[in-house]
Amino acid sequence: MRQRMGQMRHIFREYPRQFWVLIGASFIDRVGGALLFPFFTLYITARFGVGMTTVGLIFGLFAISSMVGSTIGGGLTDRWGRKKMIIFGLVTSAAASVYLGLVDDIRIFALMAVLVGLLVDTAGPAQQAMVADLLPARQRADGYAIQRVMNNLAVVIGPAIGGFMAAYSYLLLFIGDAVTSALTAIIVYLKLDETKPKLEAGEKPESWLQTYRRYLQALRDRPFVVFLLASMLATLVYIQLDTTLAVYLRDVHGVPPQGYGWLLSLNALMVVLFQFAITRRLRPYPPMLMLAAAAGFLAVGFGLFGLVNTYVFFIAAVAILTIGEMIMVPVAQALVAKMAPEDMRGRYMAVYGFSWGLPFVIGPTAAGLVMDYLDPRWVWYAAFGLGCAAVVIFLGLYRAGVGTASMEVALRDETNSEDSNA
Repeated sequence: MRQRMGQMRHIFREYPRQFWVLIGASFIDRVGGALLFPFFTLYITARFGVGMTTVGLIFGLFAISSMVGSTIGGGLTDRWGRKKMIIFGLVTSAAASVYLGLVDDIRIFALMAVLVGLLVDTAGPAQQAMVADLLPARQRADGYAIQRVMNNLAVVIGPAIGGFMAAYSYLLLFIGDAVTSALTAIIVYLKLDETKPKLEAGEKPESWLQTYRRYLQALRDRPFVVFLLASMLATLVYIQLDTTLAVYLRDVHGVPPQGYGWLLSLNALMVVLFQFAITRRLRPYPPMLMLAAAAGFLAVGFGLFGLVNTYVFFIAAVAILTIGEMIMVPVAQALVAKMAPEDMRGRYMAVYGFSWGLPFVIGPTAAGLVMDYLDPRWVWYAAFGLGCAAVVIFLGLYRAGVGTASMEVALRDETNSEDSNA
């Protein structure tokens, strides 16, 4: 135990204080979100008396507006700075949560969901860019891994507290989310420094048109766009864990909601326990090869659901796909930070967010059509095929020389560059 505590203190000292302030603030905000969102579907159907089709439409509108908001936020992150955009997102999130809890008309609620997605997700690229600003290249994947651990820990804690609050009033969930967002905004304002790279002497700031025109630079970055395509395919597979899987297990295999809940808990617990250790072990290996391996794990894990029919094998499938998730997410985020020019990290992170947003719009609908009109097992056969396609694309990028340098090599290159500039 004493040795374990010593290791934790050593890890804590490896990272700058500002990084831990950002992680701690993000954790508080995530707990607030985890109070509310697991109960969001229950709230909408109970409050407004609507079916799942309407709920799906609201979530789709939210996903689309979130992508727009992230695009706007990416440009503003590089123009105004990370700290301002994080505070803006937190304050608007707090106000929107309270208002959503008071609305009693489903049409107004849907419009508010669009507005919330547009405003709140402006802060996403700023948080990811700030992690990249605060950490050297070798530590970025680890930093994103720590962020994921804390996010998943919030998912473990939040719903347990939210369940007690929902028993009294759903409005308490919205108020709780607002309070945590406001508290996080105060912490960021008082304790977090701006990390936006400063302009060189004599360098003029971008115009508004230049800020958003430079998104085209990211879209002309061919290796980055191909990487996005592979990431979208992998994400189309991964999002079935939170969307289609619950209905499939219930309708095809008779698994009750509690059984599905235990599978999600296993997923979150594995991330909390093993994410950081796995990411550190991957430092010496080329990121693109690791992404290919991650897509392979996702393909096998989700593909298993179409082949097995007992709960113990469902557990095994979730364990396998979680390994893929733990490899993919922090490595991909660190690779995006490396591929992006320093003054465009916010915009590259925003474009990378499309690899999550677009699959969330397309994936559940496509899977629902398969579930309704074909053999439901084809969802998982298709997931296996998409995962394998992602493997092939990632390997193609590796053979083309993209993402071949490990994070340790990246750090040496970065350090040598800084020394030569000095």
